Amino acid sequence: MYQTVLALHIIFIVTWFAGLFYIVRLFVYHSETKTKTPTEQEILIPQFNLMAKRLWFGITWPSFILTIILGPTLLYLNPALLSASFMHVKLTLVLGLIIYHFLCHRFFKQQQIGSDTNTSNFYRIWNELATLFLVSIVFIIILKNNVNWIYGTLGFILFGVILMMAIKVYKKIREKV
Repeated sequence: MYQTVLALHIIFIVTWFAGLFYIVRLFVYHSETKTKTPTEQEILIPQFNLMAKRLWFGITWPSFILTIILGPTLLYLNPALLSASFMHVKLTLVLGLIIYHFLCHRFFKQQQIGSDTNTSNFYRIWNELATLFLVSIVFIIILKNNVNWIYGTLGFILFGVILMMAIKVYKKIREKV
């Protein structure tokens, strides 16, 4: 039973992340329509809204719900996991990912009604946050109680911060040209 639940949990994690990554790309495209002609906006905005709605409610939310149900089921089936220190860190990161999901939902609703004020650059950086969650959680689960996962995760987060700073510097250089 545990292995079946674990397999389903992993499948829905993958589809949840696929939805999170793609929805933010749609946010980028949607926000870039602000620079288009009114005719282009009239075509693109309804199309991006429809794509986002189908993705968000057809894939991302169901995957999120099933992931959130199956995760605690795994802990119920193997309660010893709760005594492992790596699991506490992982669950903390999962809580951060859940907050990220709900913030994406807020952005989704804002774009659906036309009140979103975020830039495409904001969403490009926002998308990197999901990558940081994904890589950190995978490293923690794979390396478990090895000390290496701590350094690996911290190194990856530092890399993410440097990457985001580089994106900002590149944007400033691009705007000057």
